[in-house]
Amino acid sequence: MILDLLKRLSEKTDSKIVFLIFDGLGGLDTGKGTALEVAKTPNLDRLAAEGTVGFADPILPGITPGSGPAHLALFGYNPLQYEIGRGILSALGVGFEIKAGDVAARVNFATIDKNGLVTDRRAGRIPTETCVRLCDKLRQISLEGVEVFVQPEKEHRAAVVFRGQGLSGQVCDTDPQRTGAKPIVPRATTDNPAAIRTAKIVEQFLHRAFEVLKDDHPANAILMRGFDSFEALPTMQEIYKLNPAAIATYPMYKGVARLVGMTVLDAGETPETEFDCLEKHWNEYDFFYVHIKKTDSYGEDGNFEGRVHVLEEVDALVPRLVALKPSTILVTGDHSTPSPMKAHSFHPVPVLIHSPLARRDPAKVFGETACMTGGLGRVPMEYLMSLALAHSGKLQKYGA
Repeated sequence: MILDLLKRLSEKTDSKIVFLIFDGLGGLDTGKGTALEVAKTPNLDRLAAEGTVGFADPILPGITPGSGPAHLALFGYNPLQYEIGRGILSALGVGFEIKAGDVAARVNFATIDKNGLVTDRRAGRIPTETCVRLCDKLRQISLEGVEVFVQPEKEHRAAVVFRGQGLSGQVCDTDPQRTGAKPIVPRATTDNPAAIRTAKIVEQFLHRAFEVLKDDHPANAILMRGFDSFEALPTMQEIYKLNPAAIATYPMYKGVARLVGMTVLDAGETPETEFDCLEKHWNEYDFFYVHIKKTDSYGEDGNFEGRVHVLEEVDALVPRLVALKPSTILVTGDHSTPSPMKAHSFHPVPVLIHSPLARRDPAKVFGETACMTGGLGRVPMEYLMSLALAHSGKLQKYGA
Protein backbone atom coordinates (compact mmCIF):
# COMPACT_ATOMS: atom_id res chain seq x y z
CA MET A 1 0.00 0.00 0.00
CA ILE A 2 2.78 2.47 0.85
CA LEU A 3 4.34 2.08 -2.60
CA ASP A 4 1.01 2.92 -4.26
CA LEU A 5 0.77 6.04 -2.09
CA LEU A 6 4.35 7.11 -2.79
CA LYS A 7 3.84 6.59 -6.50
CA ARG A 8 0.96 9.09 -6.31
CA LEU A 9 2.77 11.63 -4.14
CA SER A 10 6.36 11.56 -5.36
CA GLU A 11 7.59 14.17 -7.79
CA LYS A 12 10.75 14.86 -9.73
CA THR A 13 12.95 17.59 -8.25
CA ASP A 14 16.59 18.68 -8.41
CA SER A 15 17.27 17.58 -4.82
CA LYS A 16 19.61 14.66 -4.20
CA ILE A 17 19.53 11.81 -1.65
CA VAL A 18 22.44 9.67 -0.45
CA PHE A 19 21.96 6.42 1.46
CA LEU A 20 25.26 5.55 3.19
CA ILE A 21 24.76 1.94 4.26
CA PHE A 22 27.16 0.20 6.63
CA ASP A 23 26.28 -3.47 6.23
CA GLY A 24 25.56 -5.09 9.61
CA LEU A 25 25.96 -1.72 11.38
CA GLY A 26 24.16 -2.46 14.66
CA GLY A 27 26.21 -3.96 17.50
CA LEU A 28 26.19 -4.92 21.15
CA ASP A 29 28.01 -3.33 24.08
CA THR A 30 31.12 -5.40 24.86
CA GLY A 31 31.74 -3.59 28.16
CA LYS A 32 33.24 -0.50 26.58
CA GLY A 33 30.52 0.24 24.07
CA THR A 34 29.49 -0.98 20.64
CA ALA A 35 31.85 -0.75 17.67
CA LEU A 36 29.98 2.35 16.49
CA GLU A 37 30.39 3.93 19.93
CA VAL A 38 34.05 3.02 20.35
CA ALA A 39 35.05 4.17 16.86
CA LYS A 40 36.22 7.74 16.54
CA THR A 41 33.65 9.14 14.09
CA PRO A 42 33.64 12.94 14.47
CA ASN A 43 32.05 13.50 11.07
CA LEU A 44 29.15 11.10 11.58
CA ASP A 45 28.73 12.55 15.07
CA ARG A 46 28.47 16.03 13.58
CA LEU A 47 25.76 14.86 11.18
CA ALA A 48 23.90 13.28 14.11
CA ALA A 49 24.12 16.47 16.16
CA GLU A 50 22.70 18.44 13.23
CA GLY A 51 20.00 15.90 12.35
CA THR A 52 17.65 13.27 13.69
CA VAL A 53 18.55 9.78 14.89
CA GLY A 54 16.71 6.65 15.94
CA PHE A 55 16.32 2.97 15.12
CA ALA A 56 14.83 0.93 12.28
CA ASP A 57 13.52 -2.65 12.30
CA PRO A 58 14.36 -4.32 8.97
CA ILE A 59 11.50 -6.83 9.12
CA LEU A 60 9.62 -6.80 12.44
CA PRO A 61 10.75 -6.49 16.06
CA GLY A 62 12.52 -9.68 17.10
CA ILE A 63 12.96 -11.01 13.55
CA THR A 64 16.52 -11.59 12.32
CA PRO A 65 16.78 -10.51 8.66
CA GLY A 66 18.79 -11.79 5.76
CA SER A 67 20.59 -9.23 3.62
CA GLY A 68 18.14 -9.55 0.72
CA PRO A 69 14.88 -8.71 2.52
CA ALA A 70 16.65 -6.11 4.65
CA HIS A 71 17.84 -4.27 1.56
CA LEU A 72 14.42 -4.39 -0.04
CA ALA A 73 13.08 -2.78 3.13
CA LEU A 74 15.79 -0.10 2.88
CA PHE A 75 14.49 0.84 -0.55
CA GLY A 76 10.87 0.96 0.62
CA TYR A 77 9.65 -2.49 -0.43
CA ASN A 78 7.76 -4.45 2.20
CA PRO A 79 10.04 -7.47 2.72
CA LEU A 80 7.11 -9.72 3.65
CA GLN A 81 5.27 -8.85 0.44
CA TYR A 82 8.29 -8.93 -1.87
CA GLU A 83 10.11 -12.13 -0.96
CA ILE A 84 13.20 -12.48 -3.14
CA GLY A 85 15.59 -15.38 -2.70
CA ARG A 86 19.28 -14.65 -2.22
CA GLY A 87 20.07 -16.66 -5.33
CA ILE A 88 18.29 -14.21 -7.62
CA LEU A 89 20.19 -11.31 -6.07
CA SER A 90 23.51 -13.12 -6.44
CA ALA A 91 22.84 -13.93 -10.09
CA LEU A 92 21.82 -10.36 -10.88
CA GLY A 93 24.80 -9.11 -8.90
CA VAL A 94 27.31 -10.83 -11.18
CA GLY A 95 25.49 -9.53 -14.25
CA PHE A 96 23.96 -12.86 -15.26
CA GLU A 97 21.10 -12.40 -17.74
CA ILE A 98 18.46 -14.22 -15.76
CA LYS A 99 15.19 -15.14 -17.50
CA ALA A 100 11.65 -15.77 -16.35
CA GLY A 101 11.43 -19.34 -15.07
CA ASP A 102 15.11 -19.61 -14.13
CA VAL A 103 15.81 -20.87 -10.62
CA ALA A 104 18.86 -19.45 -8.85
CA ALA A 105 20.63 -20.21 -5.58
CA ARG A 106 23.52 -18.68 -3.75
CA VAL A 107 26.50 -20.95 -3.11
CA ASN A 108 29.04 -20.92 -0.31
CA PHE A 109 32.17 -22.94 -0.87
CA ALA A 110 32.64 -24.77 2.42
CA THR A 111 34.79 -27.31 4.25
CA ILE A 112 33.56 -30.73 5.33
CA ASP A 113 35.48 -33.39 7.26
CA LYS A 114 35.76 -37.13 6.58
CA ASN A 115 32.42 -37.69 8.32
CA GLY A 116 30.65 -35.23 6.07
CA LEU A 117 30.27 -32.60 8.80
CA VAL A 118 30.64 -28.92 7.99
CA THR A 119 33.71 -27.50 9.73
CA ASP A 120 33.77 -24.10 7.99
CA ARG A 121 30.77 -22.63 6.18
CA ARG A 122 32.99 -20.21 4.26
CA ALA A 123 36.01 -22.39 3.44
CA GLY A 124 38.33 -19.96 5.20
CA ARG A 125 37.06 -17.15 2.96
CA ILE A 126 39.04 -18.42 -0.01
CA PRO A 127 40.31 -15.71 -2.38
CA THR A 128 38.17 -14.81 -5.37
CA GLU A 129 40.78 -16.28 -7.73
CA THR A 130 40.24 -19.70 -6.15
CA CYS A 131 36.48 -19.27 -6.38
CA VAL A 132 36.78 -18.59 -10.11
CA ARG A 133 38.87 -21.73 -10.61
CA LEU A 134 36.44 -23.90 -8.65
CA CYS A 135 33.46 -22.52 -10.54
CA ASP A 136 35.20 -23.53 -13.77
CA LYS A 137 35.38 -27.08 -12.38
CA LEU A 138 31.69 -27.08 -11.44
CA ARG A 139 30.78 -25.98 -14.96
CA GLN A 140 31.87 -29.46 -16.09
CA ILE A 141 28.71 -30.85 -14.51
CA SER A 142 25.89 -31.57 -16.94
CA LEU A 143 22.41 -32.73 -16.02
CA GLU A 144 19.74 -34.21 -18.27
CA GLY A 145 16.88 -31.86 -19.14
CA VAL A 146 18.30 -28.73 -17.55
CA GLU A 147 21.05 -26.18 -18.17
CA VAL A 148 23.29 -25.29 -15.23
CA PHE A 149 25.18 -21.99 -15.02
CA VAL A 150 27.81 -21.46 -12.31
CA GLN A 151 28.99 -17.89 -11.79
CA PRO A 152 31.69 -16.79 -9.31
CA GLU A 153 30.63 -13.97 -7.02
CA LYS A 154 33.38 -13.00 -4.57
CA GLU A 155 35.66 -14.85 -2.15
CA HIS A 156 33.78 -18.03 -1.11
CA ARG A 157 30.50 -17.03 -2.77
CA ALA A 158 29.03 -18.02 -6.12
CA ALA A 159 25.67 -18.28 -7.86
CA VAL A 160 24.10 -21.28 -9.57
CA VAL A 161 21.25 -20.92 -12.05
CA PHE A 162 19.12 -23.82 -13.31
CA ARG A 163 17.28 -23.29 -16.60
CA GLY A 164 14.68 -25.61 -18.05
CA GLN A 165 10.99 -26.39 -18.26
CA GLY A 166 8.89 -26.95 -15.16
CA LEU A 167 11.28 -25.69 -12.47
CA SER A 168 10.39 -24.13 -9.12
CA GLY A 169 12.26 -22.11 -6.52
CA GLN A 170 10.38 -23.83 -3.69
CA VAL A 171 13.40 -25.82 -2.51
CA CYS A 172 14.90 -25.75 0.98
CA ASP A 173 18.42 -24.51 1.75
CA THR A 174 21.16 -27.10 2.04
CA ASP A 175 23.19 -24.87 4.36
CA PRO A 176 22.69 -26.01 8.00
CA GLN A 177 23.78 -22.50 9.12
CA ARG A 178 26.16 -23.99 11.69
CA THR A 179 29.28 -26.11 11.89
CA GLY A 180 29.29 -29.66 13.19
CA ALA A 181 26.26 -30.61 11.09
CA LYS A 182 25.89 -32.31 7.73
CA PRO A 183 24.64 -30.36 4.71
CA ILE A 184 20.88 -30.63 4.42
CA VAL A 185 19.45 -32.82 1.68
CA PRO A 186 17.50 -30.59 -0.73
CA ARG A 187 13.76 -31.13 -0.62
CA ALA A 188 10.69 -29.40 -1.98
CA THR A 189 9.00 -27.06 0.46
CA THR A 190 5.59 -27.76 -1.11
CA ASP A 191 3.95 -30.75 -2.82
CA ASN A 192 4.19 -28.91 -6.14
CA PRO A 193 5.48 -31.43 -8.75
CA ALA A 194 7.80 -28.76 -10.20
CA ALA A 195 9.36 -28.19 -6.78
CA ILE A 196 9.80 -31.94 -6.22
CA ARG A 197 11.47 -32.26 -9.62
CA THR A 198 13.73 -29.28 -8.96
CA ALA A 199 14.80 -30.64 -5.57
CA LYS A 200 15.86 -33.90 -7.24
CA ILE A 201 17.83 -31.94 -9.86
CA VAL A 202 19.58 -29.97 -7.12
CA GLU A 203 20.40 -33.19 -5.27
CA GLN A 204 21.97 -34.62 -8.42
CA PHE A 205 23.98 -31.44 -8.92
CA LEU A 206 25.24 -31.50 -5.32
CA HIS A 207 26.28 -35.15 -5.57
CA ARG A 208 28.34 -34.36 -8.66
CA ALA A 209 29.72 -31.16 -7.11
CA PHE A 210 31.00 -32.96 -4.02
CA GLU A 211 32.75 -35.48 -6.27
CA VAL A 212 34.36 -32.72 -8.34
CA LEU A 213 35.54 -30.80 -5.25
CA LYS A 214 36.60 -33.68 -2.98
CA ASP A 215 40.32 -32.93 -3.33
CA ASP A 216 40.04 -29.14 -3.14
CA HIS A 217 40.41 -28.66 0.60
CA PRO A 218 39.44 -26.30 2.24
CA ALA A 219 36.75 -25.72 -0.42
CA ASN A 220 35.76 -29.37 -0.78
CA ALA A 221 31.99 -28.82 -0.62
CA ILE A 222 29.26 -26.33 -1.43
CA LEU A 223 26.24 -25.16 0.55
CA MET A 224 23.24 -23.71 -1.29
CA ARG A 225 20.58 -21.32 -0.06
CA GLY A 226 18.10 -18.72 -1.20
CA PHE A 227 16.48 -20.73 -4.00
CA ASP A 228 14.03 -18.65 -5.99
CA SER A 229 12.65 -18.08 -9.45
CA PHE A 230 12.89 -14.70 -11.13
CA GLU A 231 10.06 -12.16 -11.09
CA ALA A 232 10.46 -8.47 -11.90
CA LEU A 233 9.65 -5.79 -9.30
CA PRO A 234 8.29 -2.25 -9.79
CA THR A 235 11.30 0.03 -10.08
CA MET A 236 12.39 3.07 -8.10
CA GLN A 237 11.99 5.13 -11.25
CA GLU A 238 8.34 4.10 -11.55
CA ILE A 239 7.51 4.59 -7.87
CA TYR A 240 9.67 7.49 -6.66
CA LYS A 241 10.44 9.37 -9.93
CA LEU A 242 14.14 8.96 -9.12
CA ASN A 243 17.19 8.38 -11.29
CA PRO A 244 19.02 6.05 -8.85
CA ALA A 245 22.57 4.72 -8.84
CA ALA A 246 24.31 2.05 -6.79
CA ILE A 247 27.89 2.17 -5.54
CA ALA A 248 28.84 -1.20 -4.09
CA THR A 249 31.80 -3.58 -4.19
CA TYR A 250 30.04 -6.91 -3.51
CA PRO A 251 27.96 -8.55 -6.25
CA MET A 252 24.89 -9.42 -4.15
CA TYR A 253 24.28 -5.77 -3.34
CA LYS A 254 24.67 -4.85 -6.98
CA GLY A 255 22.03 -7.51 -7.64
CA VAL A 256 19.42 -6.07 -5.31
CA ALA A 257 20.15 -2.62 -6.75
CA ARG A 258 19.56 -3.87 -10.30
CA LEU A 259 16.37 -5.60 -9.16
CA VAL A 260 14.83 -2.28 -8.08
CA GLY A 261 16.03 -0.39 -11.15
CA MET A 262 19.30 1.25 -10.10
CA THR A 263 22.21 1.83 -12.45
CA VAL A 264 25.21 -0.01 -10.99
CA LEU A 265 28.37 2.08 -11.21
CA ASP A 266 31.97 0.88 -11.26
CA ALA A 267 32.92 1.46 -7.62
CA GLY A 268 36.32 -0.23 -7.39
CA GLU A 269 37.12 -2.29 -4.31
CA THR A 270 37.57 0.09 -1.36
CA PRO A 271 35.56 2.77 0.46
CA GLU A 272 37.87 5.40 -1.00
CA THR A 273 37.18 4.29 -4.57
CA GLU A 274 33.47 4.21 -3.74
CA PHE A 275 33.63 7.88 -2.73
CA ASP A 276 35.67 8.61 -5.87
CA CYS A 277 32.81 7.07 -7.85
CA LEU A 278 30.23 9.15 -5.97
CA GLU A 279 32.05 12.38 -6.83
CA LYS A 280 32.61 11.36 -10.45
CA HIS A 281 28.92 10.67 -11.12
CA TRP A 282 27.37 13.26 -8.80
CA ASN A 283 25.75 15.30 -11.59
CA GLU A 284 24.23 12.27 -13.33
CA TYR A 285 21.85 10.89 -10.70
CA ASP A 286 19.58 12.11 -7.89
CA PHE A 287 19.72 9.07 -5.58
CA PHE A 288 22.89 7.25 -4.54
CA TYR A 289 23.11 4.01 -2.59
CA VAL A 290 26.65 3.69 -1.18
CA HIS A 291 27.28 0.30 0.41
CA ILE A 292 30.09 -0.50 2.87
CA LYS A 293 30.51 -4.26 3.28
CA LYS A 294 33.32 -4.90 5.76
CA THR A 295 31.39 -3.88 8.88
CA ASP A 296 29.30 -7.01 8.30
CA SER A 297 32.18 -9.32 7.34
CA TYR A 298 34.14 -8.40 10.45
CA GLY A 299 31.04 -8.82 12.57
CA GLU A 300 30.52 -12.35 11.27
CA ASP A 301 34.17 -13.10 12.06
CA GLY A 302 33.81 -11.71 15.60
CA ASN A 303 36.40 -9.04 14.76
CA PHE A 304 35.36 -6.05 16.89
CA GLU A 305 38.51 -4.07 16.12
CA GLY A 306 37.99 -4.61 12.40
CA ARG A 307 34.53 -3.10 12.63
CA VAL A 308 35.92 -0.11 14.50
CA HIS A 309 38.61 0.38 11.85
CA VAL A 310 36.14 0.36 8.94
CA LEU A 311 33.84 2.84 10.67
CA GLU A 312 36.77 5.19 11.26
CA GLU A 313 38.04 4.73 7.69
CA VAL A 314 34.68 5.69 6.20
CA ASP A 315 34.08 8.51 8.68
CA ALA A 316 37.26 10.16 7.41
CA LEU A 317 35.70 10.17 3.93
CA VAL A 318 32.35 11.68 5.01
CA PRO A 319 33.50 15.31 4.48
CA ARG A 320 33.78 14.50 0.77
CA LEU A 321 30.10 13.51 0.81
CA VAL A 322 29.06 16.60 2.79
CA ALA A 323 30.96 18.84 0.35
CA LEU A 324 28.65 17.65 -2.44
CA LYS A 325 25.74 19.23 -0.52
CA PRO A 326 23.09 16.54 -0.91
CA SER A 327 19.59 17.47 0.23
CA THR A 328 19.41 14.41 2.49
CA ILE A 329 22.02 12.04 3.88
CA LEU A 330 20.64 8.89 5.47
CA VAL A 331 23.14 6.71 7.34
CA THR A 332 22.15 3.26 8.60
CA GLY A 333 22.73 -0.47 8.10
CA ASP A 334 20.63 -3.16 6.49
CA HIS A 335 20.71 -5.18 9.73
CA SER A 336 22.77 -5.69 12.89
CA THR A 337 25.77 -8.04 13.02
CA PRO A 338 27.17 -7.80 16.56
CA SER A 339 30.70 -9.19 16.73
CA PRO A 340 29.98 -11.14 19.97
CA MET A 341 27.25 -13.06 18.11
CA LYS A 342 29.24 -13.55 14.87
CA ALA A 343 25.95 -13.48 12.94
CA HIS A 344 23.05 -11.32 11.86
CA SER A 345 20.82 -10.44 14.79
CA PHE A 346 17.30 -9.25 15.54
CA HIS A 347 18.44 -5.94 17.04
CA PRO A 348 17.13 -2.73 15.43
CA VAL A 349 19.63 -0.71 13.41
CA PRO A 350 20.86 2.82 14.22
CA VAL A 351 19.61 5.48 11.77
CA LEU A 352 20.75 9.03 11.10
CA ILE A 353 18.91 11.53 8.87
CA HIS A 354 20.71 14.76 8.00
CA SER A 355 18.82 17.43 6.08
CA PRO A 356 17.97 21.14 6.37
CA LEU A 357 14.44 19.92 7.11
CA ALA A 358 15.51 17.51 9.88
CA ARG A 359 14.48 18.33 13.45
CA ARG A 360 17.39 18.34 15.86
CA ASP A 361 17.05 16.04 18.83
CA PRO A 362 19.11 15.57 22.03
CA ALA A 363 21.60 13.17 20.41
CA LYS A 364 25.06 14.65 19.87
CA VAL A 365 26.82 11.51 18.58
CA PHE A 366 25.93 8.59 16.34
CA GLY A 367 25.75 5.39 18.36
CA GLU A 368 23.25 2.91 19.71
CA THR A 369 22.85 4.56 23.12
CA ALA A 370 22.40 8.01 21.59
CA CYS A 371 19.87 6.64 19.12
CA MET A 372 17.68 5.57 22.03
CA THR A 373 17.13 9.30 22.73
CA GLY A 374 16.56 10.22 19.09
CA GLY A 375 13.57 12.00 17.63
CA LEU A 376 13.07 9.39 14.94
CA GLY A 377 12.13 6.78 17.53
CA ARG A 378 11.88 3.22 16.26
CA VAL A 379 10.34 2.79 12.82
CA PRO A 380 9.91 0.01 10.26
CA MET A 381 12.84 0.15 7.84
CA GLU A 382 10.52 0.31 4.83
CA TYR A 383 9.51 3.85 5.97
CA LEU A 384 13.05 5.22 5.65
CA MET A 385 12.56 5.77 1.94
CA SER A 386 9.48 7.94 2.42
CA LEU A 387 11.28 9.87 5.17
CA ALA A 388 14.23 10.52 2.85
CA LEU A 389 11.91 11.69 0.08
CA ALA A 390 10.04 13.98 2.45
CA HIS A 391 13.25 15.50 3.85
CA SER A 392 14.29 16.22 0.25
CA GLY A 393 11.02 17.91 -0.74
CA LYS A 394 10.07 15.13 -3.13
CA LEU A 395 6.59 14.30 -1.77
CA GLN A 396 3.40 16.23 -2.40
CA LYS A 397 0.75 16.72 0.25
CA TYR A 398 -1.74 13.91 0.75
CA GLY A 399 -5.34 15.00 0.50
CA ALA A 400 -6.96 18.44 0.52
